[in-house]
Amino acid sequence: MLCGMVQAQAGPGTAVVPQRTIYPGEELLAELVREVVVTNPNLRAGYAAVTDEVLGKITTRTLLPGRTIPVGALRDAWAVERGATVSLIFAGGGLTITAVGTPLENAAVGDFIRVRNVETGVVISGTVMGDGTVRVAAK
Repeated sequence: MLCGMVQAQAGPGTAVVPQRTIYPGEELLAELVREVVVTNPNLRAGYAAVTDEVLGKITTRTLLPGRTIPVGALRDAWAVERGATVSLIFAGGGLTITAVGTPLENAAVGDFIRVRNVETGVVISGTVMGDGTVRVAAK
């Protein structure tokens, strides 16, 4: 009986590669990418292995056809954009206050950003929520 036997490695993995050149700022859609079998055992880690990892992400640099897509070259889509109108929400002590604001920067869900209150002109900070609102931080 052999103890400490090493399990056999699974077959080759997959990697996601672009079908065509994809430029910074483009959203990755299913028709722009495909999965291929990794045949190079020396390929550096850090690339997207399955299509679901990249769909809906935005590229931060040019991606070349047939080359692996580094996970670090992708970001989430902006939930709020600079200059757009967003709802500001402050909740605390049983009180909820809402207002309209303008983000001073682009941001994804979970980012802490500065927003200008449209009515008062005061710049406040808050966290971008999944519904596109900004939850204002208490000072």
